[in-house]
Amino acid sequence: MDHFLYRNGSLHAEDVALSEIAAAVGTPFYCYSAATLTRHYQLFTEALSPMPHLVCFAIKSLSNIAVLKLLGDLGAGMDVVSGGEYRRALAAGVSPDKIVFSGVGKTAEEMQLALTHGIRQFNVESEPELRALSAVAVALGKIAPITIRVNPDVDAKTHEKIATGKKENKFGIPINRAVEVYAEAAALPNLQIVGIDVHIGSQLTELEPFEQAYKKVAELTETLRAQGHSITRLDLGGGLGIPYERSNSAPPLPREYGALIQRTLGHLGCEIEIEPGRLISGNSGVLVSKVIYVKNGEDRDFLILDAAMNDLVRPSMYGAHHDILPVIEAEAATEAQSYDVVGPVCETGDTFAKARPLPPLQADDLVAFRSAGAYGAVMASEYNTRPLIPEVLVRGDQFAVIRARPSYEEILNRDSIPTWL
Repeated sequence: MDHFLYRNGSLHAEDVALSEIAAAVGTPFYCYSAATLTRHYQLFTEALSPMPHLVCFAIKSLSNIAVLKLLGDLGAGMDVVSGGEYRRALAAGVSPDKIVFSGVGKTAEEMQLALTHGIRQFNVESEPELRALSAVAVALGKIAPITIRVNPDVDAKTHEKIATGKKENKFGIPINRAVEVYAEAAALPNLQIVGIDVHIGSQLTELEPFEQAYKKVAELTETLRAQGHSITRLDLGGGLGIPYERSNSAPPLPREYGALIQRTLGHLGCEIEIEPGRLISGNSGVLVSKVIYVKNGEDRDFLILDAAMNDLVRPSMYGAHHDILPVIEAEAATEAQSYDVVGPVCETGDTFAKARPLPPLQADDLVAFRSAGAYGAVMASEYNTRPLIPEVLVRGDQFAVIRARPSYEEILNRDSIPTWL
């Protein structure tokens, strides 16, 4: 469910026409719906309501501070994977005791930052990280609460670049070595074991891989408890997918996911932490772009947009699909045309879609890429010295620019010429 619908032939974000925003801020831009963000967060809290739980939004999917404040005000915790994301969570007013620090390469400086200002837990990924965190905690005179991320060697059945739970992936420790690693953690000073962490991948479209992983976690919980470890939290990561193609069958719903967690782990009496990103933010956002040219090729027509791969890299990086809609609705009887939808960057990879059926379009028409709220703006760059595009948040009939487009002067002034040139 989202709040991007046609009204009187014009695509709206809640009660605001996207064409109105385009006239005010220019194109391309990202637009997010506060109502969609709110509803998707609430779906997870409702799904986990039978159990003690905390829903930690995965900041890596959409890191704008205004969005983080919206979710934090609703009660969300935050899952961060860098010192920068940790700072964003604090800037959004999220309490440190609701921030979880994940990631395979935490530096001593990042550990020090989080221990100094407060942290709910570190999700530790390796023995060297355990030892480094212990040393930092001792130096600061702090206690570092930890879970250890286990790799259950489960095939998430997702894109190879976003699968994280197989033994060949870089994440976590092999689950068959968990007992010895937890023993080492217990022996190290200034570490406090609070639970277990697992995350098997992103954009999962079926529940069976989750079930495999969670059954292994349940067994490990009982084993570790028998050895005297206090396991009070289970961090289950995120990964539930969204329907990028409306014609495909829908992935499992949060309530089905919650029922699975209750069935496989509910008997353990642990607090459940989950870290959804994509399912909260993905369908909350669209990318709006303008047609620059319609180019007639020898065997195809090209729709050349003012958005490019630097603005939305997922199609180029992952071969990802995004539905594309005209902002002004075509008449029902309009016959679709086939376009290769491309951007202006000098790369053949700057292609959003091939042979995509769309209503006939012409220069200056607006189009919207659906499901662009997750891993859109956060992965953007200034390749070709193209400014990062604005982000806009809509609530009801109001909209606000929550990240402005930088001027070329601002971009150029970041560079400096040495005195010897």
